[in-house]
Amino acid sequence: MVQSINIRKILFLLPPAIIVGCILLTQSPIFINDPTQFSWAITFDLLITSPIVYFLIIRKSNVPKTTVVPVFILGIIVASSILPTEHQTYVSLVRTWFLPVLELGIVTYLVCSIVKAFKKIKQNRLETPDFFVAAKNAGDTILPKGISAALATELSVFYYGFIHWKKCEIKQNEYTYHKTTSTQMVLGVFVFLIIIEAFAVHLVLQKWSPLAAWIMTILSIYGCFQVFGILRSLSKRPITISKDALNLKYGLMGNVELPLHQIESVTSQTKSLDQMDGLIHLSSFKDMEGNNVLLEVKKEHYISRFYGFKKPFKKIAIYVDEPKKFIKNLNYEISPSTQSTP
Repeated sequence: MVQSINIRKILFLLPPAIIVGCILLTQSPIFINDPTQFSWAITFDLLITSPIVYFLIIRKSNVPKTTVVPVFILGIIVASSILPTEHQTYVSLVRTWFLPVLELGIVTYLVCSIVKAFKKIKQNRLETPDFFVAAKNAGDTILPKGISAALATELSVFYYGFIHWKKCEIKQNEYTYHKTTSTQMVLGVFVFLIIIEAFAVHLVLQKWSPLAAWIMTILSIYGCFQVFGILRSLSKRPITISKDALNLKYGLMGNVELPLHQIESVTSQTKSLDQMDGLIHLSSFKDMEGNNVLLEVKKEHYISRFYGFKKPFKKIAIYVDEPKKFIKNLNYEISPSTQSTP
């Protein structure tokens, strides 16, 4: 078994080895003496051989078959970078005709996957439909997890900010965290200040460089959209206690799923906890909100922040609008789970 695992790890080095070999070949005297013939061979290896080898390696594994697409795109990028412009005929054909079709196919696939996942979540009446989870799960099937998390964040900012205007109906097993804090008001003021600052900066930069003025204005508007999407996501993504897990969410800025049998304790705690080892706050605005619940887990877990950045913890401080109800119900769910787990 160990030997088969080691062989698989070695095989995974083949696609990178092909790419590195092609790069080194373009730097050799052999390529310089006959660039036409070797350019064709390098193009073939990067665009066909490498993706096929990768597919043969993963076809019987749990790695999604759709990850062949990034390998193919990487081959196009490398070929475009290392081959002389006059010897990129086939690469140019792929970029011009095939790549746009591939990109459209990827977008279509992602949209269909998100819709399918979203419908599946909506069928569960005990759970509020979560667009971010649906988008991330869809992205994970075709993109590396880091990239899929960033893509899901971008899509979710737009979705929660400008599409999902229907009031979120809080289920019996869900808990809000935005009603009794001033976070939404502060973020609203922040959006207003960004707009005012963008207008002022644009007027100042316009005298020096119109291009720089518009670049800064566009970046400010984009930042404003992000803050607005985050603000609205606070009321759309409640904390959820399911049959076997606690799903902690803080808008688009905090996500972690804790199996119930991994929760050591849940207690009421309103004091400052900044000096406690292994502690993090679910909220990114801990100084404004404080905390009223402390969770301890049996082993280290990771919270996913904005754009998928992760941070480890063994204790997590959270704020909920109904702490007594939350603690009571969570303790009720934890008890049978911990007793049935060895």
